[in-house]
Amino acid sequence: MKKRVINVMAIAFFAIAVTGCRKKAFDDYYGAPSNLAAPIYQVLQAKGNFKNLLACIDKSGYKSILSAAGYWTMFAPDDNAFAKFFTDRGITSVDQIDSGTAAKIVTYSLVYNAFAKARLGDYQSPTGWMPNLAFKRRTTNYQGFYKDTTAAGVQVTALSSNRNGGFVLGDNDNKYIPYFLSNYMTRRGITAYDYNYFYPNTTYTGFNVVNATVVTSDIPAQNGYIHEIDKVIMPLPNIDQYLAANPQYSEFKKLFDKYMVSFVLNADATNNYKNITGLTNSVYIKMFNASLAFSPNNENYLKIDDNDGQKDGWSILAPTNAVLDAYLNNVILQRYGTLDALPPQVLIDFLNSQMWPGTMWPSLFANTNNLQGQAPTISATADIIDKQVLSNGLFYGTSKIHESNLFRTVFGKAYLDPKYSLMTRALNQAPGYGVYMQTPNVKYTVFMLSDKVLRARGYDYNTLQSQWQYTTPGTTTTTISAAVGANLQRIIATSIVQTPNNELETLSGSGIIATLGGECIKWSANTVFSAGAQDSGYVLHIDSTATAYNGRVYYVDNLLTYSTNTLGNNIKKLGSATTSPYNYFYQYLSNSPSFNTTTGDILGVQLGVFYTALIPNNAAIQAAVNAGLLPTTGVTSGGNLVPNFNPTAQSDRTLVSNFIQYHIINKTTAIPDGLQTGNFPTLFQNQAGNPDLVNVSSSPGSMKITDNFGRIANVVIASSNNLADRCVIHLIDNYLQYTP
Repeated sequence: MKKRVINVMAIAFFAIAVTGCRKKAFDDYYGAPSNLAAPIYQVLQAKGNFKNLLACIDKSGYKSILSAAGYWTMFAPDDNAFAKFFTDRGITSVDQIDSGTAAKIVTYSLVYNAFAKARLGDYQSPTGWMPNLAFKRRTTNYQGFYKDTTAAGVQVTALSSNRNGGFVLGDNDNKYIPYFLSNYMTRRGITAYDYNYFYPNTTYTGFNVVNATVVTSDIPAQNGYIHEIDKVIMPLPNIDQYLAANPQYSEFKKLFDKYMVSFVLNADATNNYKNITGLTNSVYIKMFNASLAFSPNNENYLKIDDNDGQKDGWSILAPTNAVLDAYLNNVILQRYGTLDALPPQVLIDFLNSQMWPGTMWPSLFANTNNLQGQAPTISATADIIDKQVLSNGLFYGTSKIHESNLFRTVFGKAYLDPKYSLMTRALNQAPGYGVYMQTPNVKYTVFMLSDKVLRARGYDYNTLQSQWQYTTPGTTTTTISAAVGANLQRIIATSIVQTPNNELETLSGSGIIATLGGECIKWSANTVFSAGAQDSGYVLHIDSTATAYNGRVYYVDNLLTYSTNTLGNNIKKLGSATTSPYNYFYQYLSNSPSFNTTTGDILGVQLGVFYTALIPNNAAIQAAVNAGLLPTTGVTSGGNLVPNFNPTAQSDRTLVSNFIQYHIINKTTAIPDGLQTGNFPTLFQNQAGNPDLVNVSSSPGSMKITDNFGRIANVVIASSNNLADRCVIHLIDNYLQYTP
């Protein structure tokens, strides 16, 4: 029995020895190294100059968290920082800081994950570290449930939206803390100027956190890194919070609150609130219109990637109340009267014009585009009265309105006038003439198409079928189709003219000009007409005019419609009378195989293509007959060969066809506007199969054509500039000789 006891004891001793050896090996491999730093809380204690911060940690309940395992970065204000804080607050010690304030100090200084200085400038992308792209990190601070007031004045328990136009339950919408590292700033092309623009009383050192300077960086701890700073940093407000706290922007904030914000009841958030507080209040999510460039209360940036808030944020230009009121009354509401009458999209566009979906640093201010693709029209040095780095972006309080191209250009004259809603709709549709009109550095003149005029001429928009419709005036016959929209777009294009030299600054004289669509219009004594108007026998009268940043608009009483008459029929109209200077040319044309007497079509002239017809006058045609370029009867009368307008010989008929085609410029409407210069192809092709050319040169009110033989023909202005379907017809005083 005794032997058995000894054996059992030996076995037990052996087992203990083996177990002890294994534990030692485990600890040697997995245990904490003997030289490992203490946790953050204990490191702060050991340093001896963080007594006030430690007191705040104790008050906020974070002692156990910062004394245990974890992965943190702490921007730790030292006792000197707190001494300044006490002075600024008018208090004498940390004992006068309540637990709520202490929690704000601690949670906003505490960043998720451990980052040495060398890593703080890098962005944690889903695919790995991206060097020198970050200037913010997510903190443990967030607003959570709070009290807000609806536009109707009802107080509610709320949560902020944590996505642009959306909300995801479980995301606390944590605030970010910004810092300024030299590697990031060099990568972005910004300098100390950008830092001191916001913090003029703090020296930029290459490592600043908000308005604080990093005294000592990279203090290691078992559960992260400590960066000692010389100021206490309270949580920065987001853009929505900053607007709410500053009455000088109250009118700007009202635009959001009344027209862009909705409080949406959320059952899950309500249940969470009850579980946390025991209260039964309904919880609403404060949501901003999803069409805005961003939600001003969203701390998460885009959240396309989990950490994209590290590398970017929002920017906003917020006008003061007086500045905003003046702009709304003088520009936005000039034709609408009240905000309630304003179409919602106009207000969305106005707000978006003041919102930048990215970080607009001061030195890059003038070259950073907003959601509408426009850089600021105001100065970062002269027009900014309030400069703030906030938790979710940059805030610029302005003494001047950034003027959106949507409103300040000729496009705005239609967009901001309810009488031109159909024109605005058409301008915004393909091919997008409205976009051209918004180009600030290109000058335009626009003839305005009011809803009243469009409907009187049969055009309207069918909202049920999302198509344009046309009702033949005086009938009930209505066509709804894409073709109607295309026809209207052609009228729109004929109503817009690029005028770089202020060509249409006045319409008191007379002239011709090419429009945005390539067709030409004419004006005389404050009346305007197009090819279609000319066919219908009416002109447009100018009711009034207005100027815009990039041009002028004329309010007119009719449409600049297009012609459906062919080029040949228009030449017929001009040349049928025997007394007409166009008569000889027309007689050759009408008997030519190139001319269809039924339709008025000319061989080689296609629908939808631009042409210029250069018609020699009767004397010039006679000269061409004498020169053998056109058929003759062989009879001489008064020293001239008698023209044979209806030859039967094929060679003579070919002669006529070639002559006609060489006098038609292909794919161009050339007019005496001073803009047309150079060689242009005609319809005539030489033996090599290439279009034969003519040279055009012009100045306002004058134009000449030169053929390949150096012959010059002058355009007879008084009898020229006749409009047709995408064509212009000129009378010239000489014939043009082609190369056989």
